[in-house]
Amino acid sequence: MASTTRTTITVTVLPTKSGGRCLPYAEILPVPQGNDRELECIPYGVDQTAEGVCLLMRMGSYRLLLDCGLRDISPLREVGTQWGGLPADLAICTHAHSDHARGLLSLHQAFPQLPIYASEATTQLLPINWPEYRGDCIPLFCQALPWRTQVELRPGLTAQLFPAGHLPGAAAFLLTYRTRQRTYSIFYTGDFFLSNSRLVEGLRLEEVRGLKPDVLIIEGSYGTARHPRRRTQENQLAQRISNAIANGCSVLLPVPILGLGQELLVLLRSHHQFTGRDLDIWVDERVAAGCDAYLELLPHLPAAVQNFAQHQPLFWDERVRPRVRRLSGQESVASESPYILLVDGNGDVTEWQLPDPGPGLVLLSEDVNGSQSFPSDLAIKVETYLLSQHSDGPGTTQLIHNLRPQHVVFIHGSPSYLADLTGLEELYNRYHLHSPAPGTLVELPIGETFLQLAPPETTYEGELLELETMVTITLPEAIAGDRRWPNFADTGLVSARWQGDELVLRGVSQRELLSGGTDPRVSLDLDCCGNCRYYRGQKCRNRASPLYEFKVTPDGFCPVFERMPL
Repeated sequence: MASTTRTTITVTVLPTKSGGRCLPYAEILPVPQGNDRELECIPYGVDQTAEGVCLLMRMGSYRLLLDCGLRDISPLREVGTQWGGLPADLAICTHAHSDHARGLLSLHQAFPQLPIYASEATTQLLPINWPEYRGDCIPLFCQALPWRTQVELRPGLTAQLFPAGHLPGAAAFLLTYRTRQRTYSIFYTGDFFLSNSRLVEGLRLEEVRGLKPDVLIIEGSYGTARHPRRRTQENQLAQRISNAIANGCSVLLPVPILGLGQELLVLLRSHHQFTGRDLDIWVDERVAAGCDAYLELLPHLPAAVQNFAQHQPLFWDERVRPRVRRLSGQESVASESPYILLVDGNGDVTEWQLPDPGPGLVLLSEDVNGSQSFPSDLAIKVETYLLSQHSDGPGTTQLIHNLRPQHVVFIHGSPSYLADLTGLEELYNRYHLHSPAPGTLVELPIGETFLQLAPPETTYEGELLELETMVTITLPEAIAGDRRWPNFADTGLVSARWQGDELVLRGVSQRELLSGGTDPRVSLDLDCCGNCRYYRGQKCRNRASPLYEFKVTPDGFCPVFERMPL
């Protein structure tokens, strides 16, 4: 009889905490009633993919608009009409990514008297968000502020900018409002990254340590996830691309027009896997426009990048291998050998014109394009990769503990990821935590004492049963009531890996099954099912194969094997 061992495990799934009450847009942020309500916040948008990021903050008698990534600024027009003038006293922009900045031009056109502030580099990058206008048609509506210097924007109201990493010019704002009774302060990170990347230095903790703002508004893009070091991520991605090229597969990389595309180009030009390699890297015109904008920012880039640019071109070079070339208009790739193609990731995959020989591998960034869907019958392999553009969970909590605020408002992340952060014991024991939905008023009273919040009831206890040939984990039915469960259990398959002493379970998605990307043991060098053009959904789709319509393993083989097309 098989021996069994029983023990108890815990799986944590956390709910979203709104931290406020819902109000119509026209009724938000009323006239101050006393010092107990000097700070309030109403978010118009808190998401990086849907409505964009936009928050309205009240500090005493002032109303401040923090970013404007809205696709439609109608709510701001409504508030401006309700208040008989402007929707805010001033606006700030943390950086030039569209989810934080795309509504600024419409905002300026609707309210030309509204002052808008950002860093100098951000003011230069902003026009890339409106390609329908020629550069000389876009008014210079954004005023540049210096780094690390307190600037008085209104009587008693000052702003101080700190480099936030993530993107050239990205800034974290320290906003301070002084009254006769006391001083109020808000630290707004926008998007931030503690680690150095190829073209941007990370946020320096020593510059902000001990600021003790009353309110910290911080992104939670990755929730509590822990990521490898940035250099490790770069090496893994470079190895994956190098293997594909060596196996005759061209690689298609959908990227945003600012940030990741430029980081990848510099990585591919300087990484030892590609230095001197006879290889063409093609860049479509929208990503190329972002590269040109970066070239205008050389004085704002790290010293090592400026030094590199003195000896050879930063991006465009057809003499030094690998060659970097730009595509213009409807021009197609002119290459008879495998190549790398960077395209604007905002386009629909069905509209991409894949030249011949077409890319054999599409690599999607988990950070940017992870939600992009692909037709199941697409005759190319689709995989994801991680190249962090934001700080992970430990980095987020590290910044919080260094700043030591009273209130923490989480934005810029899925509700599930933000709920993971608000459920961390090390945070809810020390700070007032909020993760509001759009249209939810967040009142931020400032007191001398901290009221302990009750921990969320989100832990599920189960059982582990160890048999001779397998291990089963049983969880209570209540876990299926969480909003994340349908995605987790979509295919009924899970993968498990060790993270320190903890075992992490992850649901396997349909896209991973379709691309055959769930089995890391399959090498690209093998003539096996996992690398066959007819392997989809764990089944063989080749009518000439004796395995046709049978479920096969990725490392299987048959005589009519055909490699993924180049």
